[in-house]
Amino acid sequence: MKDAAAQGAHRARYRRILSFAARELVKIWWFELVLPRFGMSAVAERTRGPRMQKFARRFHALAIELGGLMIKVGQFMSSRLDVLPPEITAELEGLQDEVPAVPFADIRRAAEAELGRPLAQAYAWFDETPVAAASLGQVHRARLSELDAADTGLDGVVVKVQRPGIDEIVAVDLAALRRVARWLTRVRLVADRVDTPALVEEFAETSLEEIDYLHEAASAERFRENFAGDPRVGTPEIVWERSTRRVLTLSDVTAIKINDTDALRAAGIDPTEVAAVFAEVMFDQVFTHSFVHADPHPGNIFVTPSPSAEGALEQGPGRGFRLTFIDFGMMAEIPASLRDGLRMLLIAVAGRDSRGLVAAAQEIGVLLPSADTAELERALTALFARFGGMGFAELSKVDPREFRDFAEEFGDMVRSLPLQLPENMLLLIRAVSLTSGMCSGLDPAFNVWDAAEPYAGRLLRDESGNIVQAFANQAMDTMSTTWSLPGRIDKIITRIDDGNISFDTSRLERRLDRLEGIARRIASGVLFAALLIGGALLVPSIAPLGITLICVSALPLLHALFAGFGRRGPR
Repeated sequence: MKDAAAQGAHRARYRRILSFAARELVKIWWFELVLPRFGMSAVAERTRGPRMQKFARRFHALAIELGGLMIKVGQFMSSRLDVLPPEITAELEGLQDEVPAVPFADIRRAAEAELGRPLAQAYAWFDETPVAAASLGQVHRARLSELDAADTGLDGVVVKVQRPGIDEIVAVDLAALRRVARWLTRVRLVADRVDTPALVEEFAETSLEEIDYLHEAASAERFRENFAGDPRVGTPEIVWERSTRRVLTLSDVTAIKINDTDALRAAGIDPTEVAAVFAEVMFDQVFTHSFVHADPHPGNIFVTPSPSAEGALEQGPGRGFRLTFIDFGMMAEIPASLRDGLRMLLIAVAGRDSRGLVAAAQEIGVLLPSADTAELERALTALFARFGGMGFAELSKVDPREFRDFAEEFGDMVRSLPLQLPENMLLLIRAVSLTSGMCSGLDPAFNVWDAAEPYAGRLLRDESGNIVQAFANQAMDTMSTTWSLPGRIDKIITRIDDGNISFDTSRLERRLDRLEGIARRIASGVLFAALLIGGALLVPSIAPLGITLICVSALPLLHALFAGFGRRGPR
């Protein structure tokens, strides 16, 4: 009977999500596609703001009522500042903080069933009042037993317990989202730009990983190893003896919330320094470790004061504190191809290079190779010339008419481009959006260019070293191939001479002889370039060896220029 009631509730939930999506899609279809065809675009534009706000309010109410993945969908929508209008993102901003708590009796039953023992045996003390209630789980403070405390060296811990029945709720929500994604593939306006089924599958994979607390614990350990010995970053320790797929126990690292500027100043910490260190740490996660905390909202990052003698940075920003990350259920893995594209993107933005930015967009996969990029490059050049280098505070002071004029000039061109959102980008975009908003809240004058340029300079120096090394390797490979070419040609001639077919090879031999001479001159030219470049690179550090290599490079140069001049025979 209980199972039948649960199945009925799940069916009702599924229908509720689909009916909401169907109503909103019909409204969008009517206002954005039908009315403009009858010359009523002005009506659609005039009502767009209020309509978006009403949609956000209705979805907000639905998410709070249903919980589960609907909260997560709202969180993703609130972070898409680059795509969605502020009427939607502002309304959904505080969605996470409104999740109602699960009664403690239900949490106790779920935890005891998972741990296989009463809470009184598993912990010396367990607080019935939750520290936080999230969409998929709930967090309580506790103390380890004397035996566990002696084994782990910890006393105070926090225990994250999964909401009862969340597996079934997630399955229902994902089924509804997949159905909506299939609907959207029939809307050409959406299908031409976004692969919605792929996005839902990526969201599904992330959500299923997030409800597996053993996966979260492993991610926390990996993140901890990435920043081992780094005084800027702290992470909680996992109590593996009291952790399972649905219960996670870890050290209590609660400190000052990163957005609590009053508490930061009271502790003698400058919020502007916190913003600088936070941006730097997020850049490191993307470009150095390729493993990014994709949910860096204020509830997941603490600022922990630390005396200068105990691990604070000796110089520069970050003195006297470290950033402590928690909740590693949502992590973004950056593959090598995407990381290379992002490096290109960062270097191009820092250098205001419109052509490089287009190439980076194509490398990442956001802009398809078939796109006509001439107009896009012109638009980006104009954008860099007018707004490049401005921080968010400066941009807020720009006359809105300038933005409107720019949008009118280039809007149609941008909308016509074959854009798409590749896999692995959804979580990264969320992380970047939250990071940008957090830094601007800590430091109203925060300029993302100032944070990016030193990092871009370091990446550019690294890339230059890689280019020189790649050129040297290619030069050696080419020289090896060309130097062995005469021997390989001799082998071919020998096989022909030893065969049963006899023919006059004199002209062929003369041509091959000339080819052999050309090959040796090419090899000499490559050797000259390798010696010259190697010598130039060594001069600043080992001057005698560098000068010697430059001088020796003259020999292969002379051979390449003058070899074979006196041996011009008949053709």
